[in-house]
Amino acid sequence: MYDMSRVNSNGYFDADDSAEARNALRKKLAAQRTEDFLGGFQKPGGGVPDELPADAPQFFKDYFAYYKTPRGYHPRSLNSNQGRNATEAIPFINFPLMSRADEIENAVLIIHGEKAHSRYFGEDAFKKLKGDNKKLMIIPGASHCDLYDNLAVIPFDAIENFFTTYLK
Repeated sequence: MYDMSRVNSNGYFDADDSAEARNALRKKLAAQRTEDFLGGFQKPGGGVPDELPADAPQFFKDYFAYYKTPRGYHPRSLNSNQGRNATEAIPFINFPLMSRADEIENAVLIIHGEKAHSRYFGEDAFKKLKGDNKKLMIIPGASHCDLYDNLAVIPFDAIENFFTTYLK
């Protein structure tokens, strides 16, 4: 869904990709990891907040509409509640997940909504893939969260066709 190495290194929409910013984040997270160890409790990283900020961007409103309502809320859902631990980003910063995408020989299907804030991750990942058994589907009018559960926009026939063609 995301290139978490990129999100944690650069922020959403590549806000800051400087080595200085990444090193500052590493230091902050290392200090938090030490504090967690000494305190015997991992600081939560924060899920979707209980109240939607008035100036929230659309993708955040979409998350809220999913994770904080009966549509997607679950008591054990990390996004619905306190989130993962605050230091979970460390391995994503240190190891870029997509660095070897060009070595993938298996069939790959990437699906994104046309209006998804994460769309550029899928498009960039697709550019790194090699072979004729790869497909990028951009779903017209769909947001990121629409593809969680909006049965009217999920392209089941196209997904089935891809699986039937490449997963034998």
